[in-house]
Amino acid sequence: MPNELLAPSFLFRFALPCLRIETPWPHGGPLDQRYSLPALQSLDDAPARSEIRAAWNDSGLSFSVLVAGKKQAPWCRENRLEESDGFHLWLDTRDTHNIHRAGRFCHRFVFLPTGGGPRLDDPVADQMLINRARENAQPVRPGALRVVSKKLPAGYSLDCHLPAGALTGWDPAEHPRLGFMYLIADREIGEQSLAYGREFPLAEDPSVWCTLELVR
Repeated sequence: MPNELLAPSFLFRFALPCLRIETPWPHGGPLDQRYSLPALQSLDDAPARSEIRAAWNDSGLSFSVLVAGKKQAPWCRENRLEESDGFHLWLDTRDTHNIHRAGRFCHRFVFLPTGGGPRLDDPVADQMLINRARENAQPVRPGALRVVSKKLPAGYSLDCHLPAGALTGWDPAEHPRLGFMYLIADREIGEQSLAYGREFPLAEDPSVWCTLELVR
């Protein structure tokens, strides 16, 4: 029986800095290392198989994702988002940690390196509903979410953009703190989340999400 009933990371409330970037999407390429988010997995002695970078400006949020350590191609299907390998993202534009069911300011998005198009080799960006939500965020219009994927020798990279219009309640001046959680899903190398795993209801409970702080 394990000595620890709770993952060490669950004992803390994390607020991660997200730096402002002046250039609009696509920022001239992937976000550089200045925008890297801390790897919280080390608190639980879990290996970090991916690197996440984040930036913001008034036009919205951007993420660069690097997944390494792979020998096989990711498994992705546009019509099976929940089961696909890729970057699963949750955001709450009000950073509310005292509720257990998502409200209208809570969002779920998914970005896949492949799985779209007639040959299943186009990247995919889509919005998903949050299970048990009291109220859903406004639907994102088709094509609003942006994603660029690149195949690498031992993995892949994703560059993702969520425009302000895709984020219900987006207001960096009045609400610079966002509820934030992500999960890198991969059938080959396993899952990696921002903090703790699916033993906690991270996919549907905003109270267990961390905070992304928009730094000016």
